[in-house]
Amino acid sequence: MVAKRRKGLAGGWSSPIFKRSKFGIGKGRVNTLKSCISVESYQILLYYLYRPFDDTAGYLAEHLELCETLELRGRVLIADEGLNGTVSGRRDMTERYMRVLREDPRTEGIQFKVDPAEGHAFPRLNIKRREEVVTLDLGEEDFSPGETTGEHLTPEQWREWMTRDDTVLVDARNQYEWELGHFEGALLPPVENFRDLPGWVRENRSQLEGKKIMTYCTGGIRCEKFSGFLLREGFSEVYQLDGGIVTYGKEAGVKGEGFAGKCYVFDQRVGVEVNHTKGAKVVSRCLHCGAASDRYVNCGWSRCNRQYFCCEACDRDRLRFCSSVCEEALILSVASLGIGCD
Repeated sequence: MVAKRRKGLAGGWSSPIFKRSKFGIGKGRVNTLKSCISVESYQILLYYLYRPFDDTAGYLAEHLELCETLELRGRVLIADEGLNGTVSGRRDMTERYMRVLREDPRTEGIQFKVDPAEGHAFPRLNIKRREEVVTLDLGEEDFSPGETTGEHLTPEQWREWMTRDDTVLVDARNQYEWELGHFEGALLPPVENFRDLPGWVRENRSQLEGKKIMTYCTGGIRCEKFSGFLLREGFSEVYQLDGGIVTYGKEAGVKGEGFAGKCYVFDQRVGVEVNHTKGAKVVSRCLHCGAASDRYVNCGWSRCNRQYFCCEACDRDRLRFCSSVCEEALILSVASLGIGCD
């Protein structure tokens, strides 16, 4: 279900979340704020909350109206079990957005990860209703992290534990994410989707048994579910990095120590720095020449569109094609249209 703007929304602006007089977020106020804010003064927000919603359709419509009024862009998923979102906008607008969600009884206590930006990180706003905020496809065995989830470790605890002999780190992200960066020594499941993790766990159980399992992901939401799955699979000591990689990289006491490469993010930045120590390094390699490179690009052949690592030199020399096959395919396609022919 994709949200569409509706006029005369019942319960919309009359809801506590949208009282204009209280929060001052009407269209006129937005225009006034826009004229006073520097073009570079933007923020990117990342957040999630596992908490049951009684009326997801109604909340989706209200949330859409709020985001449109504040001129935010990004992606928000709303399900019966909670919400998961990342949005960008002008600083004052994102501050007001956070204030509204924190003061709304339905989302009070929600925590945000905030990054400064020079502009929007997303091309548009997209709010959808989903069955799950993150999908493991467990069918009848599905559960809510509100019922079962692993114990949270602070960044300081994580740094201390990750070098112990009785622990094992498991990356709960997709392969294209951990190829850009990951914790050193972690198990890196070669999965294309989050829902593939249960199968990987069952096939690789021997690598996890008898260990304290430490799970991590970008911002923490996938580990809320994944760590709970591991507990339900019979593993007794399961932990998760509180706030994910993003929080770990922001914690002044640890400075991202032990994380190699960059953290993949789902916006126009693609990757963000995590390790701010002398041990920071690039772990990804250019597909063509093998040189260290964390430049993720998409293949120049649109029907391929493969995302891969490519250094600047090879990007120029190879015209951004991931292979000669794609380059030839484009040439043949153009020739079939008679373009460039006498």
